Amino acid sequence: MDQDTVNEFLGRFVTDIGATGAAGSVVVGNRLGLYTSLAQGPATPAALAERTGCAERPLTEWLRGQAAGGYVTYDTATGEYSLTEEQAFCLVDPDGPNVSEAYRLVLGYLRAEEQIAESFRTGAGLPWHAHHEDVFTGCAAFYKSGYVVDLVPTWIPALEGVQAKLEAGARVADVGCGLGESSFLMARAFPNSTFVGSDYHAASIDEARKRAAEAGVGDRVSFEVASAQGFSGTGYDLIAMFDCLHDMGDPVGAARQVRQALAPDGTWMVVEPAAGDTVADNLHPVGRLYYSGSTFLCVPTALSQPGGYALGAQAGEFPIRQIAAEAGFTRFRKATQSAFNAVYEIRP
Repeated sequence: MDQDTVNEFLGRFVTDIGATGAAGSVVVGNRLGLYTSLAQGPATPAALAERTGCAERPLTEWLRGQAAGGYVTYDTATGEYSLTEEQAFCLVDPDGPNVSEAYRLVLGYLRAEEQIAESFRTGAGLPWHAHHEDVFTGCAAFYKSGYVVDLVPTWIPALEGVQAKLEAGARVADVGCGLGESSFLMARAFPNSTFVGSDYHAASIDEARKRAAEAGVGDRVSFEVASAQGFSGTGYDLIAMFDCLHDMGDPVGAARQVRQALAPDGTWMVVEPAAGDTVADNLHPVGRLYYSGSTFLCVPTALSQPGGYALGAQAGEFPIRQIAAEAGFTRFRKATQSAFNAVYEIRP
């Protein structure tokens, strides 16, 4: 046994377990608005306690830990803590990476550790709706930042003829829409088009309807509780699925429903986590992130549904192509790819 190799592994362990514990602190900071308050200007623990109404002693420990992790900046001369412009953008801006909100997703799914362990024994999975509510809000925040950057500026223009249809006025279905953030982005960008979001999870649809009103797009965006295999409507110019096809127990059934619901010249846009087709292709930090989430969310969700599929969040292009072909689609291409997502254009 090589001791240097042992020490290298233990160094990785210290980094990982420190980050795991820090996740809780980030979520506390998010819930209490500590990052938002700190973004207003530098503060000592006492000053931030006065600013936020929190007790000084736990706040002091929180600030020290955040500084140790590089999430907050500490000034040794003044004893003040602050956020740089870049830290504030990542932690506070709702249209930025919004990492403090995204941490709620991870902490939320870790709450189900006992049920997930049991699902390993039984193979029965764990349905999406059985998770803590932080999973739903955290998931929306985690994906929203990427959608803000790429959906309208990059992904839609990469689809043949779709942007022109949306600008003129198209009918769009957003299947597996969650809290509706993708629908809102498209609706704001293309005011002549109408959008129908669907998700089997009733609580998410309730929240999406509230957010639609707040976003000022309630006249052009509607929502329904429906599975991907049973959403309503036909003649859609565009049907979109954002980061959800791999969660389905019956993605082929969903693909067949899409095919019959599309207009003859319609487009099915499938956005999936970027991944290679082999395990070796995905052995990197982003792959690790997605495999962890897939172990707790994607695969258990799919296993809890009828259909027999459990693609997981790092499925790659090949099985998506196969599903499309099995459902009767004849045209398939990868339209574009971003750091975290691959975008597939699928046509009848």
